[in-house]
Order: sequence, then structure tokens, then C-alpha cells
Amino acid sequence: MRKLLVTGGAGFIGSNFVRFALAENSPVVNLDALTYAGSLENLADLPNANQHTFVHGDICNRELIEDLLEKHEIDTLVHFAAESHVDRSILGPEQFIRTNVHGTFTLLEAWKQAWIRAGKPDHWRFHHVSTDEVFGSLGPDDPPFSETTRYAPNSPYAASKAASDHLVRAYGATYGLPYTISNCSNNYGPYQFPEKLIPLVILNALEGRELPIYGDGQQIRDWLYVEDHCQAIWTILQRGAPGETYIIGGANQPSNLLVVQTLCDLLDELAPDSQFAPHAQLIRYVTDRPGHDRRYAMDITRIRQDLGWQPRETLTTGLLKTVRWFLDHQTWVESIRRQQDYQSWRARNYDQRTSASVEGG
Repeated sequence: MRKLLVTGGAGFIGSNFVRFALAENSPVVNLDALTYAGSLENLADLPNANQHTFVHGDICNRELIEDLLEKHEIDTLVHFAAESHVDRSILGPEQFIRTNVHGTFTLLEAWKQAWIRAGKPDHWRFHHVSTDEVFGSLGPDDPPFSETTRYAPNSPYAASKAASDHLVRAYGATYGLPYTISNCSNNYGPYQFPEKLIPLVILNALEGRELPIYGDGQQIRDWLYVEDHCQAIWTILQRGAPGETYIIGGANQPSNLLVVQTLCDLLDELAPDSQFAPHAQLIRYVTDRPGHDRRYAMDITRIRQDLGWQPRETLTTGLLKTVRWFLDHQTWVESIRRQQDYQSWRARNYDQRTSASVEGG
């Protein structure tokens, strides 16, 4: 049984992983700064809650990190905490550098010292959660991203995550620190803050607001249901080789437009009394974001062959579960809607974009 420190464990993916680890009966110390995307509401009704310790704090606070590692005898650190939205990084990159680069450096320094004091145990593990965006964009006929794809980030967010990946590898090579890295595709599912495409579309559609499609909507993404992602990380912690990187994806490549149309169809079916049905009538094409990567695709061969993991959810089943979750958790939805940051961000980034023609021109 591992003793986990999870950073960013009140955020979307982090809170889902905390639930997963607690269900596996592992004690969890959960460190989160509770910025806009992290919420204690994400941690309601946890399984085995007596094994969960929440700490409100910043990953850049080295003294706090060192104290937690020693006090709780942590042997496994799972690092989710990050600024993660491309649009926010375009408008304000400084916070991304602070959290994603300096924050990761601070964690590594504290972890290194704790590991050395403990006698450099082989079973300790620093697991760094990264993104496919560090690899840049694929052309229509390019092979999917793999563990050997060269880095070519195209946004401040992607560049900051690439830098953090390099730091983790450098600490492994220089100091012998046992680590693993995973690069995942776009996550979706319960508790996702609605600045991202899927929850934004669900909530906007239910409110009768426009459903913004960047450019022509033909950007290709691989979509990973968050519970599949949690299972993959847990598998890496149990069986992954130190010093290895694993690509995690959902084994699909829909266009953004197809995802939005599918969500509209699901809402038509699951919310038949909505006054805004058919919800596809709310789709509007808006000005594309600068440097918008055209296509991502993931090659999950290594994690499938070496560790026996593969996604359980298809895009269809995962989207169905996600829409049902948002419809069934209106208390959580209302708490997010009331947040000033959510309201101001939606107005600044989406509402003020110039609508294009319905053909996406």
C-alpha cells in the first residue's frame, strides 16, 4: 500500500484520482491551492474519507512540501497540479511558468532531499502527469504521438509543461531519482471545470447560450475519459518501470465539431423537455485561437503491451456518462456558475469572440 501525496487533488483529474486511490485503500494527502479550477466541492462524499487528508497550500512552498513528506511518511508523489488551459496561457503566461515550471522544480528539490534522507529506496516514485500538447501538432497523415516523439510545443501552456517534463527527466538522470511520466490526451468527465470544451458545451446548451466552435471545427483530438486516465496512472504506479514515459489516450480521433454535435444529440435525448432543443441550433463558429494545433493522436502501444492497460470507455459511452453526470449534479453545477472567475472568464474568452458564418468561414 502506497502513501500518496497528490498535488492538485481538488482539481478535475486530481480529484477523480484521489477518489480512485482511496477506493484502492491507499492513504492520500491532498495538496491543492484551491485556485479557480480547484474546489472542495470536488471532494464531497469521498470513499474511505478517513484516509484522506486535505492541505490547502502552494506547490511552490518548499517548506510546506518538506513538512508533508516527512510528517506523513510519503513514498509516492503524483503531480497533477498545473495551470492547464491554453486560452488562459495565451492571455496570461506568467502564472503558467510559476506553477508548471517553478512549482515542479520545488517539488523535485523537496522530493530529492526526502529520498536521500530515507536511504534512496527503490520503491519510491515521483509520477509526473503531463500532456500530449508538448508534442505540438500533427498533419493529416502523420503517425500518432508516441513516447519517442520529439517535443515541439506551440503555446505557453505546452511550453511550460514541456519544461516540467524535462526537469523531471533531468532529476532522474542526474540524481537517480525514481520517476515516471505520463503524457495524456484531452480528458473529460465528472468535475471538469467548464472552461474546457465538453463541460462548456453541456452547460451552455442547457442555458440556451451559443456553443462556440473555433475556426472550422475540424481540429482533431484524442479524448480520454477521466476514470480511464486514473486507472492508467494507478497501473503505472504499480507496474511501470522507473525512468519510463507512457502515452495515455482514448483510442479515438473525432473532430471538435463532431464532439459538439454528439453532445447536442445526447442532450436532445436526455433532456427532452429543454426549451432549447434541438441543441445543435446553438452552434456558432467563432474566431480561432492563435497557434491552434490542428491534430493530436495517441499511440498507446507501450502501455497496452507492457502494462496491460487500455481504455474501457469509448467516446460514445464516455460522453453519455459525462452528460448524465452533469444533469444529475446540479448542485455542483450551480456552485460553479456562481464563481466570479467562471463568469468573467466566459465573458472575456468566449462571449467577446466574433461569430463567423455557420460554415466556419
